[in-house]
Amino acid sequence: MDMIQRPRRNRQDAVMRSMVEENRLSVKDLMYPLFVMEGSNKETPIASMPGISRFTLDLLLKEMDACIQLGIKSFALFPQIPESKKDSTASESIKRGNIYLESIYQIHQRFPEIVMLTDVAMDPYSSDGHDGVVKNGQIINDETLPILADMAVAQAQAGSKLIGPSDMMDGRVGVIRDALDDAEFTNTGIMAYTAKYASAFYGPFRDALESAPKFGDKKTYQMNPANKREALREAMLDMEEGADFLMVKPALAYLDIISLLKDNSDLPIAAYNVSGEYAMVKAAAQNGWIDGEKAMIESLLSMKRAGAQVILTYFAKEFAQLKID
Repeated sequence: MDMIQRPRRNRQDAVMRSMVEENRLSVKDLMYPLFVMEGSNKETPIASMPGISRFTLDLLLKEMDACIQLGIKSFALFPQIPESKKDSTASESIKRGNIYLESIYQIHQRFPEIVMLTDVAMDPYSSDGHDGVVKNGQIINDETLPILADMAVAQAQAGSKLIGPSDMMDGRVGVIRDALDDAEFTNTGIMAYTAKYASAFYGPFRDALESAPKFGDKKTYQMNPANKREALREAMLDMEEGADFLMVKPALAYLDIISLLKDNSDLPIAAYNVSGEYAMVKAAAQNGWIDGEKAMIESLLSMKRAGAQVILTYFAKEFAQLKID
């Protein structure tokens, strides 16, 4: 064969393949989501997310310490709130000493060197299970915004360096930015859930928080999975309103959206490898249908290749234990 160009020459052994590798996955790319609950000395495994648990704060601090020793330096924290403390205005979210704010404070005191994304949304605290104020079966956008702003300031006061508004209300990034600045938290960043789709892949997460909507769905505020260009509109708004990161959620089924935002923004792009994506790999591996470790690495690498600089993933600890770096 008269071929001058033979791409296989650059694939002939492991060292050669490493030399020409275009993307490399590192534990530094990963942010580990964790779940905290009330009580002490308790760990509750989440059945739909093998290997993932809810922790009381005392055990959560030990879990985080173990993760930090493995090289994980960024985390995302989510609270499981008892039903008895939920109401229509998510008032528990800003009560001094609640499990979430106390956790943020204790983590910041214990591990000041790490970055922890804290969640701003009504649904963990809402008796309706929605991300906004509900009236007559409708999600009321503008009445929700002051609640989110108060949440963000309370979390910053507790020590959060990075706020994650996950609600998808219009205008929330700007309102939160103004509230943080007015409270003199100008250095507290915002990782906007920019393109958060109304996805079927969130089920295990809602099991973890016991925060599923009590009625209807979230399609009036989360994005339509059929839409791509709309993600650019959301991104432009978040950038104008003061976001420091743009996030795509879910990740694996939305690699094109990650790439789209990367190509159209100078801000760092985050991708959330959500609970359902994690659970699918775990379930298939447990049944012997795929190699779970290889599928994990390939999935995470695809997100980085698409343009994600930060990957929120439940695989973070498992990946870190491989000590690939």
